[in-house]
Amino acid sequence: MASATAVTAVGSVVGVASGSTAQNNDAEATAADSTLLADIPAGQQAQVQTESLTAQANFQAIAADASAKKDAEEAARKAAAQTAIDKQKAAEKAAQEAKEREKAEAKASRSSSADFPIQSSYSIDQIQAMARSMVPSDQFQCFSNIVDHESSWNYQAVNASSGAYGLFQALPGSKMSSVGSDWQTNPATQIKWGLNYMNDRYDSPCGAWSFWQANHWY
Repeated sequence: MASATAVTAVGSVVGVASGSTAQNNDAEATAADSTLLADIPAGQQAQVQTESLTAQANFQAIAADASAKKDAEEAARKAAAQTAIDKQKAAEKAAQEAKEREKAEAKASRSSSADFPIQSSYSIDQIQAMARSMVPSDQFQCFSNIVDHESSWNYQAVNASSGAYGLFQALPGSKMSSVGSDWQTNPATQIKWGLNYMNDRYDSPCGAWSFWQANHWY
């Protein structure tokens, strides 16, 4: 086994190998240390130096891992913040688009009623012509099927027991005032209301007709 003095000498040499600065300016002491290091078997010297270098490498690896972890946490924080910002912008955009659609639908609803002159009465052919101009062509047959069953295209039809009114037997009929105050006398107003109702509740007149066939109401 190496003496304590020899081990101290080895530690001094290892410290120099690992980058530490020698503080001893005494040339004779340095020479003595070198002599003591020489007393240790060469294999043991290599082992001590290897262990020291390994310890340094482990320390550097731990420091690198800590730095990488910190960088990853910061990147994750920034990514989460950006995701939140993107979601907020998307929600605001969707809300704005919804408002624009509502305005466009309201405008279309108001303008479509002005396309038909006000009359004291309307024939079935006239009412169906109004409906064809307002309902998408691929949805008209489904739309027509519902009106056929509900009122036979009589825009003044009244259910004696419930009071349901008009082409679509709205209950109460006054709910059609949401698209026009002339809901009792103007089939165009009723058609607009009925089309909006089918689109809002069933996505389309054909969706409403499918439900009607299964339930005999919509």
